Amino acid sequence: MKKKGVYFRETTRQQRIVLFETYEATGSVTVACEKAYVSRRVFYDWKPRFDADGYAGLEKPLSRVPHHSQKTPDAIAANVITLKQEHPEYGKRRIAHELAKTNNWTPGISYNTVMRILKEHGLHPGAEPLKKS
Repeated sequence: MKKKGVYFRETTRQQRIVLFETYEATGSVTVACEKAYVSRRVFYDWKPRFDADGYAGLEKPLSRVPHHSQKTPDAIAANVITLKQEHPEYGKRRIAHELAKTNNWTPGISYNTVMRILKEHGLHPGAEPLKKS
């Protein structure tokens, strides 16, 4: 059975300020974390921002949004478009299965990615094609 870790809610601005004020005064990460009621991981997550910008860097919370979204390779998108044009009756699942079949049944693209590609190129029912400017 997997061991569960302790849950720490998101920190407030005031907690982060107390954390780094205590750290600067004592030089102890453990004491600072205990006083601010945060984990050591939270301290080390915020430390680079504190080192770079000081207390101003503690204002905004860390973003939970992925910073490097993955783009589907153009070759795979071209295969999706080609399959849909050759077989207009194929839906997103069938196209994903056909692409997996050509790759020794190794899934390479999700159904929703197929649908997104089809929508971008106006090949999905009800989708408007992207305007070329």
